[in-house]
Amino acid sequence: MLYLKYTIITLLLLWLPQSKLSAQNADIELLQKINSNDSEFWRGYSKAISNTTTYVSLSAIAGVATTGLIKNDKQLLRDALYLGVNLGTNALFTYSLKNSFKRPRPGITYPAQITMYEDVSSLSFPSGHTSEAFSTATALSLKYPEWYIIAPAYLWAGSVGYSRMNLGVHYPSDVLAGALLGTGTAFLTFKVNEWLNRQVRKSKK
Repeated sequence: MLYLKYTIITLLLLWLPQSKLSAQNADIELLQKINSNDSEFWRGYSKAISNTTTYVSLSAIAGVATTGLIKNDKQLLRDALYLGVNLGTNALFTYSLKNSFKRPRPGITYPAQITMYEDVSSLSFPSGHTSEAFSTATALSLKYPEWYIIAPAYLWAGSVGYSRMNLGVHYPSDVLAGALLGTGTAFLTFKVNEWLNRQVRKSKK
């Protein structure tokens, strides 16, 4: 719960770029540098990696569930349920925050400075793609704490965050908030899941 409190405080502080403070300039200046990296490789990579977000998240759930069914492994089935609940909880938090802050996309606010390479009209803060990616990466890492799971999971999540800025659809603060939110949601649902499992084991004794 302490981690969740720090996450909420951080998210509130990250909203300062919406004001007329100097942090706004730093946010847009960093975004300009990332958005201007228009090499054919990075632009193509950004478009491709952004499109994997939901596919990878759902595939992880389906893969764990399918393996659990094939092996008749109840623990894997419970893991798949946790991954699904985590994804749903994260989506709820993300879109609740989007509708609370109502931050326009950077390309809408700064059309002369930022080029958006994706046609989006939804709200900007926090980054939903980044939140989903970090939520999935953290959930998988908590359930399967092996380097060959953790390293590629976070490399993918970090790439998703970068891609959203390179495509000009999110500020750096949107991406940072999404990463914190996704990570925090995964930890929260993990702890709740552990508590529920303990209650079930107690009731069977």
